[in-house]
Amino acid sequence: MRTELVSEPGDPARPNEDFSAVALPASGLGGALVVLDGVTPPPTGTGCVHSVPWFSGRLGGALTELTVSARDLTLPEILSRAILRTAEAHQGSCDLSHPRTPQATVVVARWSPEAVEYLVLSDSALLLESPEGAVTALLDDRLALLPRALLTTDALVDSTLRNKQGGFFTAAADPGVAERAVTGSLPRGEVRALAALTDGATRWVEKFREGDWADCFGLVRRKGPRELVDRVRALERADAESRTYLGRSKTHDDATVVYAEL
Repeated sequence: MRTELVSEPGDPARPNEDFSAVALPASGLGGALVVLDGVTPPPTGTGCVHSVPWFSGRLGGALTELTVSARDLTLPEILSRAILRTAEAHQGSCDLSHPRTPQATVVVARWSPEAVEYLVLSDSALLLESPEGAVTALLDDRLALLPRALLTTDALVDSTLRNKQGGFFTAAADPGVAERAVTGSLPRGEVRALAALTDGATRWVEKFREGDWADCFGLVRRKGPRELVDRVRALERADAESRTYLGRSKTHDDATVVYAEL
């Protein structure tokens, strides 16, 4: 088993809103990874007294613990319980009905000697490599498929698209959102390695078009997650003024990459 993890804030002066963890149970018969990308709030606020890093840490910690300890539960059941546990931790002090209450994208993968299970919610990515070297990208592409004209203001995203049918979904305060996640399971023998990336790292493929998902995975496998994040940062700096590559709301974003060879 080999694992590598890199998580870097987009701005050193601001807290990293991503969460990442790799868990290897004492039995040595399996493991799990969890990656969250906290959604940066607007200046108008979230109705919550807590920060996005607080939320990402709470939800990510609950997901990590339950993914390892509750092997009898499916990943959607685990996500639902983790959301509920996190909501209960601050429902007395915060307005959890606010459309921008703290929230996050989610990637969870869990493996055993028999299977590799996965769950993806919103625009982080999970890449799986087969023993033959084929790479499969597991994506929740609902946000990417929305017409760009609908994404021009936070108000539109809040009122008509976020956590609504016909829009896109994130993990916030509603446990029912777990049913909206992209999920599945593969035989353990069909997966040699996997990588989870927040959208600050997937920019290498999705924004800058430096290669496809197989190229991205190959770069991480050969040179490590640090190299991918460094290359993204170099591309962002080179494009900071011209913004030739549109669709970036900020020059740099928090970037997290977790790699595991099974």
